[in-house]
Amino acid sequence: MSEQQTLTLKPAQHDKLGVVHCGVTRPGVVACAGELKDIGDGEQLHIDRADIDIKRDGDEYTFTRSH
Repeated sequence: MSEQQTLTLKPAQHDKLGVVHCGVTRPGVVACAGELKDIGDGEQLHIDRADIDIKRDGDEYTFTRSH
């Protein structure tokens, strides 16, 4: 059985999803597991290193991990 973890952040916020550091450094730029990525509104991306999906909806960024 898998448990899903979710974290929602806005620009200039950061937190941990489990042991993985996640943050939104500025609008359109996210940091996760030591990687910086650009993300447009409505886009979704995957961070392989931490197995985390990031989805942007306006100024809300949702980080999700299943394990």
